[in-house]
Amino acid sequence: MSSYQGKKEAVKERIQILDQQAILQTASKGLKHLCLEIGMEVFHQILELDVKALAGPKGKHDPDRVAYRHGTEKTKVVLGGEKRQVDKPRVRSKEGAELPLESLSFFQQEDALNESMLLHVLCGVSQRKYGYTVGYGEKDSACTSKSEVQRRVKAGMEEMMESFFNRAILDSYPVIMIDGMKVGKMTVVASMGITEQGEKRMLSLLAGATENHVVVNDMLGDLIKRGLNPELPRLFVLDGAKALHKSVKDIFGVNALIQRCQVHKKRNVLSYLPESEQANISLALSKAYLEFDYDQAKAQLLLLAKNLERRYPDASNSLLEGLEETLTVHRLKVPGKLRKTLSNTNPMESANAVAISSVRKVSHWKDGAMILRHMAAAYLVAEKGFRRITGYRELPFLLSALQGQNQEISLDKNVKMA
Repeated sequence: MSSYQGKKEAVKERIQILDQQAILQTASKGLKHLCLEIGMEVFHQILELDVKALAGPKGKHDPDRVAYRHGTEKTKVVLGGEKRQVDKPRVRSKEGAELPLESLSFFQQEDALNESMLLHVLCGVSQRKYGYTVGYGEKDSACTSKSEVQRRVKAGMEEMMESFFNRAILDSYPVIMIDGMKVGKMTVVASMGITEQGEKRMLSLLAGATENHVVVNDMLGDLIKRGLNPELPRLFVLDGAKALHKSVKDIFGVNALIQRCQVHKKRNVLSYLPESEQANISLALSKAYLEFDYDQAKAQLLLLAKNLERRYPDASNSLLEGLEETLTVHRLKVPGKLRKTLSNTNPMESANAVAISSVRKVSHWKDGAMILRHMAAAYLVAEKGFRRITGYRELPFLLSALQGQNQEISLDKNVKMA
């Protein structure tokens, strides 16, 4: 009401309650029901003002009027997440032409309806049961059937997908995390950027048969087309997939420093061990990765690999494979909390989990277009809940280390050219 009055202060006593008993009786069904009843009454009065402007006051003869009242007809207006059937007064000109009521168009705008359907579905409500969440079953409600919800949600997701894939990349994103996951019969590969202020943002995604080199190349190429500068030094946090590693190195070259996820590494090593050995080896791996000094951490990991070599050679080989890249944050001397955040792909996997929960009601994925449509919308919903990464205050240390790495690379190039 304060917006109606055009003032910031509350209206309070300026609204006069003529029949308190009637108000309380309506309110006995809840405040929402009271608001609905009062709102519908205001709606009808607004339409009546339009009718008066065209046909004059009801019951009073006006020889100069240009239109006349012509009963009522049923029409539908948007009420939150549904359409409600109401009686609309009709007005005709003297020549017999139907005249529109200007105010009615405001109540028939469908943006709120489409937004409500999309939000409900992305929050896990099935399209078939959407109606039950917005008052399905009331005689005047409409536009809540499964087919209607499906059509509007598809259109809304396509709009969100276009927005996701076309938005420009304006930040430098010194850290990028990439991870893949199975959705239906396809693998979705997604990337997340972390800004210099520690804010997370989904950058891109692609769907392919597997987490292969071609798919990742296309995704990274799309990032560059949309504005990502490939010449800046950048830390890539990957899950260890060879296709990811190859694509990042092929496209970004020496400007890309790769941090292999320590959680994935630990999981891979333990998969080669019997259960009786897993607890001790897991503890030894954790202790090694908790070392701040790069040399000490590497020495502990090499000693562990040597101890495993005779009894469990596959576990030893798994530990040694890519070991250097699991210690990139150690080599860069990234401090405490930030090191813990950037040593694994957990932030990316957390976004994946939120996105999957948004589309968990989908039991049949028709094709890749459907997967991209749903996942792009789901990632945008997940993005709304993003917070800055743990340890974001320590990011200047990482930026300084990356810059130092870039200067070393430039020096090496100059030496080779000389």
